[in-house]
Amino acid sequence: MQAAEIIDFDQAHLWHPYAPTPAPMDPLPVASASGVRLTLTDGRVLIDAMSSWWAAAHGHSHPALVAAAKDQIDRMSHVMFGGLTHEPAVKLGERLVRLTGLDKVFYADSGSVSVEVAVKMALQFQRGIGHPERNKLLTWRGGYHGDTFAPMSVCDPEGGMHALWRGVLAEQKFVSAPPSGDDFSAYAQELDAAIDDTIAAIIIEPVVQGAGGMRFHSPRLVAEIRRLCTERGILFIADEIATGFGRTGSLFACQAAGVKPDIMCVGKALTGGFMTLAATLATHEVARAIQTTEGGGALMHGPTFMGNPLACAVADAAVGLIEAGDWKSQVPRIEAELKAGLTPLKSDPRVHDVRVLGAIGVVEMKHPVDMAKTTNAAVEHGVWIRPFGKLIYCMPPFISNSAEVEQICRAITVAVQANEEDQ
Repeated sequence: MQAAEIIDFDQAHLWHPYAPTPAPMDPLPVASASGVRLTLTDGRVLIDAMSSWWAAAHGHSHPALVAAAKDQIDRMSHVMFGGLTHEPAVKLGERLVRLTGLDKVFYADSGSVSVEVAVKMALQFQRGIGHPERNKLLTWRGGYHGDTFAPMSVCDPEGGMHALWRGVLAEQKFVSAPPSGDDFSAYAQELDAAIDDTIAAIIIEPVVQGAGGMRFHSPRLVAEIRRLCTERGILFIADEIATGFGRTGSLFACQAAGVKPDIMCVGKALTGGFMTLAATLATHEVARAIQTTEGGGALMHGPTFMGNPLACAVADAAVGLIEAGDWKSQVPRIEAELKAGLTPLKSDPRVHDVRVLGAIGVVEMKHPVDMAKTTNAAVEHGVWIRPFGKLIYCMPPFISNSAEVEQICRAITVAVQANEEDQ
């Protein structure tokens, strides 16, 4: 198909994330992807500064992942996980248990579903230990956990993307957004005061709030939340879908805090961006309570494609790349280069803040960005970004070299300048 045909059908019939149909901007048709680059059907080549929504951490078409997919597809692409098992699921599970220190692994279709499962785990756990009245989750504003109904209920209820569903979603309990610095004693008191007899668990994105605003907070605050949960007899759920597998500079953000959650959600980089797969991990204690008669006897969830062999085989290879450890030098280098390239934007009158952590660079504008002007300016400089709200940000693949990171920073600088100073 020609590029025009692809765009015409897409605009006539396909929905894109958080967009009407037709979308306000024509999508860019991609012909292929390799390494850090996307090749469009018109021949233009763009650096994928988003790691395709943070998933392609090792770049596109990584040889190890391609080989794992080709090998597995010749053996078995899918079998049901009910009553059957297979080596790819077991090998991946072994890696996840080893890396997280958690004991039980539930394979889910997507990050959102993994959070859905985590919520079920927490509620069944509390029933299993004799506290059915604990039927709400506590979280903070500014968070984002996915687009199915339980995750939507713990996203920011006012400033987030799901305010439309107020009155329909389960009502959870919220405290204010976390402070960015190390002085959080008053905030910890606010959290403690919010834990009442109805709270089953606290769920957060540790260290980095992702799609809800790209805000950073101290690992010490995460450790304080772990302490509060233990003290009050409730569960700590860590949504590490965006932060896991080295993105923030630590293998998992919880490990930077020196803590282990009761339940952890992982996804995105789990398969290196090859296909959708996520996992919800939990402790033996959580599983034992769920498996009591009062807890339901079993975890009540079972996706059709749960434990898909093809996805598990690729994920095993992707997590193997993480275990090999190249990210331990790549991510700190990218962090230093993003700081060098983006920090000067702090003096731009259009910019409210610049923040960098690991392989994450964020420019927060004073006003909402002009999506078309911002995106087009970056594309003209050979870089793909996807701004939202007041944010122009990047999550480069770990394999990005210094010249590529420099090009990303230049493109973001031009994208900032494409916005009017006063809007």
